[in-house]
Amino acid sequence: MKPHWLLGVPLAALVAGCATMGAPMSSSPEPSSVRPPFTTAPPLNPSSPATAAPTASIPTRQWEAILADLATRGVPADGVQVQRAQRVTWNDGSLGCPEPGVMYTQALVDGLWVVVRVGDQEFDYRFGRGDAPTLCRNPPTRLPSSQQS
Repeated sequence: MKPHWLLGVPLAALVAGCATMGAPMSSSPEPSSVRPPFTTAPPLNPSSPATAAPTASIPTRQWEAILADLATRGVPADGVQVQRAQRVTWNDGSLGCPEPGVMYTQALVDGLWVVVRVGDQEFDYRFGRGDAPTLCRNPPTRLPSSQQS
């Protein structure tokens, strides 16, 4: 016949092992997965003419890309006026201007929204993470939900 206390040793080891399950193995703090809140900012130079230093609010490469795109459309660069230059966070890869039947990445995209006017024409440019503009031909009436400074 075995002593009853021998049964208690494995049971105590099992209970002690279960008590540490789920507890961190080290005392170093884990990185926070909480995203900082979005902030909003007013438009940058909302109606300054292009000749009055548009690169003050629009990065040079992106401004040059807009002028190059306008040139391919036969639009002279000397009459370009900036109507909107605003940093935004787009809700997905469509940059706020989805085309029917096209699938886009479903992730937040930090970018820039630039609207320029030449004469009576407006050109609505959207930028994602790069310097290549997307001309939004049929801008939706709904604006991006979040904006960044």
